[in-house]
Amino acid sequence: MDRNRVEGAAKQFKGSVKEAIGRLTGNRTTQVKGAAEKLAGKVQSKVGEAADAVRNRVRR
Repeated sequence: MDRNRVEGAAKQFKGSVKEAIGRLTGNRTTQVKGAAEKLAGKVQSKVGEAADAVRNRVRR
């Protein structure tokens, strides 16, 4: 498993928490920052998945 997948999942979780806190408190800035962090985590996870796929293809 690629390091990017793990870090991406952590970012997604952290972003989801920030986004929820922003919603609960009515703080749009925190909510938007959380959504952006969640999206960055998704992208990073996808990069990790692609790296894993390439690595698996090369090993065959």
